[in-house]
Amino acid sequence: MPVSIKVDEDLSPAVAQVFGRVGHDASTVPEQRWSGCQDDVLLARIRAEGRWLVTADRGFADVRRYPPGSHAGILVFQTAIESRRRYLALAEVAAQTLDLEQLSGCLVVVTPSRVRIRRPS
Repeated sequence: MPVSIKVDEDLSPAVAQVFGRVGHDASTVPEQRWSGCQDDVLLARIRAEGRWLVTADRGFADVRRYPPGSHAGILVFQTAIESRRRYLALAEVAAQTLDLEQLSGCLVVVTPSRVRIRRPS
C-alpha cells in the first residue's frame, strides 16, 4: 500500500519520483519551501503531515533523539561515497523491496549492502 513521503533537501527530487513511480505520495522539502529548517522543526512539520521522512542526514538515525514510534517513519540512506547516482540506487532498492506501510513508525537505514530496521518498542 502507498504511504506519504517527504524527501529531504539533501537528496535529489528524482528520489521522490522513484517513490512516486511505485505509487507512494512523494513530495520534497524544497517544494514546500522548508529548506534550511532545523531538523527538529522539519520533522515536526513532516510528522504533522503524517509522512515518512526520506533523507541522507545521518542525524535522523539517532534513535535517542528520534525514537521509533514518534514519527510515521524515517528512511535514511547511507553510502560511503555520496553521489546522486548512489542515492538513486538506494531509493530504487527501498521503493522496490520495502513495504513502508508495514514498517510504520520504524527507523529504516538502507546501505548498499543491507537494510537495518529499528521498530517501535
